[in-house]
Amino acid sequence: MSLTEISFKTFAQSYLKRILDARIYALAIETLLNNTSLVSERMGNHVLLKREDMPPVFSFKIRGAYNKLLHLSDEQRAGGVITASAGNHA
Repeated sequence: MSLTEISFKTFAQSYLKRILDARIYALAIETLLNNTSLVSERMGNHVLLKREDMPPVFSFKIRGAYNKLLHLSDEQRAGGVITASAGNHA
């Protein structure tokens, strides 16, 4: 294994651990992964689609926002939070 492959593998494992350790699943459901045999065959690799159309909010943005709020310090939280969105078209 090359140094680049080891670095990527380490990064990927760390990233996956952060995702799985996120405390958001009380709010957001874990979405399904669907196998795509035709796309996999054409790409010459195993391709999965993450079904973000399954949650009732139809978006994974709530996960990131909620996770960010969970990680605010007491001082930041006391200052309040202002949010804005231009929707999925922005």
